[in-house]
Formats: sequence, structure tokens, C-alpha cells
Amino acid sequence: MMRPFLPLSRKPQRRCRADWAAHYPGRVIEDGATDRGSVTTVRRVGETIRRPVGEWTPAVHALLTHLETVGFVGAPRVLGIEGGDEVLSLLHGEPAFTPWPQALRSAAGIGELGRWLRGYHDAVRDFRPPAEARWQGQEEEWRPGMVMRHGDLGPWNSIWDADRLTGFIDWDFAAPGQALDDLAQLAWYAVPLRPPEQQQRASVTGTDTLRTRLDLLCATYGAHHEAVLDALDALQSREAARIERLGGQGDEPWATFLARGDAVEMRTEQSWARSERDALLGAVSD
Repeated sequence: MMRPFLPLSRKPQRRCRADWAAHYPGRVIEDGATDRGSVTTVRRVGETIRRPVGEWTPAVHALLTHLETVGFVGAPRVLGIEGGDEVLSLLHGEPAFTPWPQALRSAAGIGELGRWLRGYHDAVRDFRPPAEARWQGQEEEWRPGMVMRHGDLGPWNSIWDADRLTGFIDWDFAAPGQALDDLAQLAWYAVPLRPPEQQQRASVTGTDTLRTRLDLLCATYGAHHEAVLDALDALQSREAARIERLGGQGDEPWATFLARGDAVEMRTEQSWARSERDALLGAVSD
């Protein structure tokens, strides 16, 4: 997962997979400004975001176009390609960097995330990827029963307009997968199901609070808590192994992830989640 661009005065608190469509913590990038993320460079022109295309861009555009066609409003719109850049609509609002805004720390906020993800998965259920589609970081070929996962569902990619969730940005890591894995990833980073240090950075702390937030997220999405924690454990194993495998081969961006210790961090967080499983399920395991 790639780190967002941050001003030099801000230390990144969490890796995320790309450049979060040119949003600064606390404000939207100014018209005409250019920002460099850990993977790519983005530029705002009016109400649009421009950034370099990749081999996965046509597949992601097909997905975003489908979402627009079915009326799903919580994602950027594809406006075209100019030269070597894709052109996307700008989602207005603020990304949820640490310490999290009150909107995300609230019960209403975690509920909004669950409803957004349920709405997205409902909207994408009948999407069939083009036969020639190439997805960045794809692990499996699409087959019936899968959805197109967003693939980087962390608060850094959620955009908030006051207390309202506008949507999610940075779809470059969308790929075929299981819907439950998207929910598990969202729980991992937005509950957050992470050790105390990360909880403190988010200003969301304590097992009781995490259990309540997990309960709300699962209830608004419509899933069982045990299944989400099982999916999270498997997801953390796969993500760490992928970083080690592809990073060890020198493939970017995984080589960067490996060098900065992401795989080790994921395994540490997995161990924490395993140790806290019973506590997290304590009030909801009936």
C-alpha cells in the first residue's frame, strides 16, 4: 500500500497505495498545482485531476464508467485521456489522515463507510471486466462470484465533506477478488484493527471502542464479525507474502514497500489482531 504525498512538515502515519488524487491533509489541492505521490505525480486542472496512465488504466476506466452508468456517485468519473494522462473528476472534501476528523471517529462515520461499501459492491455485482483487462497487482483471474475490489480501502482514500462521506479515490489497485476482503481491509484500517500506537494516531482507542466500531461497520454492511476477522487474517498473510515475493524480485512498487518494512509491519499487526480476536468478538459472538 502506497504512501500518500504529504507536505514535508507532516510525517506519513500510514502507507497507502498511491497519491490520493491530489488531496492534501485538510484541503483540496489548489487549481494548477502539481503534487508528487510515492508512485506517481498528479495535477489539478479546474475540476479535474490529471495523472499518468498505466497499463491498468483502461480496465480501471471500464470499472469507473460502469459505476457512473449504474448511478453510483461515490467514485471519481472518467473524463478521458489527454496525451499520457488520464483525466478524472475531482471529489471535493478532505481525506482522513491522522489524527482522524471527528466525522470518521464518530459512530455515524463508521456507519457511512459500511453503507458506502455495500452500495459499491451492489453496484459492481454485474460488472464483467473486459477480456483484455490488466489490473495492477492482480492475484487472481476474475470468475463468477467475484467482485472488483477497490483494493486500497484506507481512511487516506476516503473523502469527507464535513460529516458526509463523499466517496473513495485512488482506484489504481482495483482487481478481481472477494467482497469480504474489501470489508476486511476497511475494518483493518478504519476501525482500526491495529495495535495501540496506530489507534492513538487515529484518536480511536480501546478494545471496547474498537469492538463497537467493528459491530457498526459489519451491521451497516451486512456481514458476520467472525467472517470479517477470518478474512482479515488471510488478507494480511497474502499481502505480506506478496510484498516479500514481488519486492524480492525488484518489482515496483512492492520493492519500495519491502524496503521500508511494510511486510514486517503487516505481520506485526496480524499478530496483534490474533491476540485480540476474542476481545473484539466478546460482545458480538452469539
